[in-house]
Amino acid sequence: MSAKLNTSTYINQIRERLSEIIGKELDESTTIFAPFYTNFGRFIQIGKNVFINHACSFLDMGGITIEDHVLVGPKVNLITENHSLDPASRRALFCKPILIKRNAWIGAAVTILPGVTIGENAVVAAGAVVSKYVAANTVVGGVPAKFIKTI
Repeated sequence: MSAKLNTSTYINQIRERLSEIIGKELDESTTIFAPFYTNFGRFIQIGKNVFINHACSFLDMGGITIEDHVLVGPKVNLITENHSLDPASRRALFCKPILIKRNAWIGAAVTILPGVTIGENAVVAAGAVVSKYVAANTVVGGVPAKFIKTI
């Protein structure tokens, strides 16, 4: 299914194929550029007027929710799956959801880790690695992402 999505050449065709993967029809106002990668897809929810740029990767076993009017830059990684630091249980997988609230902007090559919520209107600067909550109406950036300013 992913191969068909990633060989699609038209926005409507990409939207239709991603709708099949996630099991819900995407709104016509949402645009996704291929290539797009996901390991399951069934645990992804995408709102209206969302834009997802090229080469994004969503590991969604823990659940990914993207609310309305969100912008996602190219090469963004949303990772809901992780492993324990304890070597004895490291092969076990645990999952935590990612929530990106309304009107957020996720810059190019950002990585968002399990359990993170990005607040409404927040901006995550390009290249950031986000490991904890991002408050509404703020800008964060860096590795690890830190508060830069209030919008």
